[in-house]
Amino acid sequence: MNFNELGLDPALVQILAAGGYAAATPVQAQTIPAALAGRDLLVSSQTGSGKTAAFLLPALQQLSANPAARGRGAKSRFAPAQPKLLVLTPTRELALQVMNAAEKYGTRARGLKAVAILGGMPYPKQMQLLAQNPEILVATPGRLIDHMGSGKIDFSRLEMLVLDEADRMLDMGFIEDIEKIVAATPTARQTLLFSATLDGLVGRVAQRITRQATVIKVASTAAAKAKIEQRLHRVDDPAHKSRLLDYLLRDAAIAQALVFTATKRDADRIAGELSLAGFAAAALHGDMQQGARNRTLNALRSGQLRVLVATDVAARGIDVPTISHVFNYDLPHSPEDYVHRIGRTGRAGRAGLAVSLVGHAEGFTLKNIERYTQQRIVVDVVPGYEPKQRAAPSRSKPYAARPAPRGAPRGDGRYGKPAAGKRERFASR
Repeated sequence: MNFNELGLDPALVQILAAGGYAAATPVQAQTIPAALAGRDLLVSSQTGSGKTAAFLLPALQQLSANPAARGRGAKSRFAPAQPKLLVLTPTRELALQVMNAAEKYGTRARGLKAVAILGGMPYPKQMQLLAQNPEILVATPGRLIDHMGSGKIDFSRLEMLVLDEADRMLDMGFIEDIEKIVAATPTARQTLLFSATLDGLVGRVAQRITRQATVIKVASTAAAKAKIEQRLHRVDDPAHKSRLLDYLLRDAAIAQALVFTATKRDADRIAGELSLAGFAAAALHGDMQQGARNRTLNALRSGQLRVLVATDVAARGIDVPTISHVFNYDLPHSPEDYVHRIGRTGRAGRAGLAVSLVGHAEGFTLKNIERYTQQRIVVDVVPGYEPKQRAAPSRSKPYAARPAPRGAPRGDGRYGKPAAGKRERFASR
């Protein structure tokens, strides 16, 4: 369905067309008309489904169509900000992504201002942003609570509340902060909640904060299967895993790769070892200062980095179309996190490859992921890097190993020939 069929203002449709967006995604086609009608919405969709535009476009249209709803500008630096739209996100990266999208889509909605308030940002800078009295406020729950407690934000004029990736916010322990924020907003507000699942705690919270909400469920997992190829390699131990990762990352076909680890410490360690091995690599995790995180992400987007090693929380909100490969150095415990991880590749209609390095003790986790995605992950084998231990029987069918091409070091060529001149220092560590 085209955007001009959804009831959007022609100016917004023109902005989308200029950016190369003509056809709406399924979540956008279902969400935008319902949001424009003023309904509360509970939307279940996976990452990469286009949900940011699904809530921003109708919100921008409503704000730009009603001049009285716009912020009037704070009379002094002591006056509280009075936003009309509040978007809560679980991570700083996702908050910045939403703010950038609001600025991109709202360029022709004259007078609209969007700011992001998040942890790691200098407090004076945040005060400057709030003093602009923005119509659109994007924030992480913890930092927003700080400003509410100091009287710097007034939600009396709030018209729309959006909870983006609500399941992740609840997993991170933000339930009390969310309930406190919701209690400070007008009961007549419109509420839109987006989550990978609407079951369990998410469903109970959603029922409490919405009124006769329309439920929209978009099965985007099947769509993701079509363009994201998934493979796994069995590994014996961390040393075997590191050697194999080094080999796989030398594939000349990799534009940019995202490597997921379970801990911040491993992210730093692996990024450091990859850098010593000649890769343009860096780490991204929650212990980094916001300035360092921004510099790392900018380096990734500009192509200065080829490999980013990150934890789940830090990678939320990363949208870089040139990420061609995702590597799970450690499997996530949650199948939902697995879907979010592999969704970082195959962006903007491109094909992607997700590769998991699976230890013998992770069989149960792997089965849960396959059950959740309803898809088998095929086992691949690189000659010279085979596991010595025999894996438990699996429903997945392994690839048949092919002879290595002449000149390829210990590989079958399936991932491409290693770049010339690269020393295998990482593999020897």
